[in-house]
Amino acid sequence: MKAIERIAPDVGWLPISFVNAYFVGHSGGSWALVDCGLPGRAEQIFNAAEARFGAGSRPEAIYLTHGHFDHSGSARQLAQRWHVPIYAHRLELPFVTGHSDYPPPDPTIGGAMAFLSRFIPHRARHLGERVRELPSGGLPGLSDWECIETPGHSPGHVSFFRPSDRVLLAGDALATMDMDSWSGLIGGQKQLSPAGAPFNYDWDSTRASVQRLAQLRPNVVACGHGAPMSESALADRLQQFADRFQPPRHGRYVAQSAETDESGIVSLPPPPFDPVPLATAGALLVAGIALGSGYIEKQLRD
Repeated sequence: MKAIERIAPDVGWLPISFVNAYFVGHSGGSWALVDCGLPGRAEQIFNAAEARFGAGSRPEAIYLTHGHFDHSGSARQLAQRWHVPIYAHRLELPFVTGHSDYPPPDPTIGGAMAFLSRFIPHRARHLGERVRELPSGGLPGLSDWECIETPGHSPGHVSFFRPSDRVLLAGDALATMDMDSWSGLIGGQKQLSPAGAPFNYDWDSTRASVQRLAQLRPNVVACGHGAPMSESALADRLQQFADRFQPPRHGRYVAQSAETDESGIVSLPPPPFDPVPLATAGALLVAGIALGSGYIEKQLRD
């Protein structure tokens, strides 16, 4: 079992496959969990929490930067086990209470994650009766932290920032690995990059969110994907990344964003032509014709 790694005196990082969860707090005191990884990983997270905070300990709350399946996958099971609330921004609620699907990803923008997005779910999730709107006042278990609205990747995406030591938990507002290249996905080399680009439903908001986070000049940047970054020049590097941030040259949400409100999707731009499913269907058709004509069977005999 992977152990929680320390990225600040009271902030721990647990990589769960290709996505991260964060534990905030000290052993013996109140603590909170930020994001919950993939479905089926509740036991891994629970065991890591007991190793860090002690047997029988439980968080004050579970916080979601957003509700995509790789960040909220184990939230329901953990909330039921710990008997704690799951907090999400009000504009995220329709997507985590089963009322609306997320805007579908755009696989036509190109890159590794865009290709994989064809196979990644975007359907509505129902995280149960413990889902609550983020409180407008203090955050239970995150008393010294600020909640910052960072939409673009999802309608109610939020990041968490602690001014005292400038630690930033940025979710998928950005990433610390290149998710658009296969080498970046496999190697995981630290690099400030867009996060989950095919899922960004509003590129203007995505860019504004990155710029808002850069203005915080964080000492630590811990995202949903990639290893946390901490270095002397990090604030300047993040500002340069924000200044140069550009949407893809083409794509479903580049010229026109999806529209959402408190009930979920309001309208979507028309889907662009995606040649990959057609090519896959064509290959299957050819294989079917070959099987029907006995060609493949003949080749196998020969």
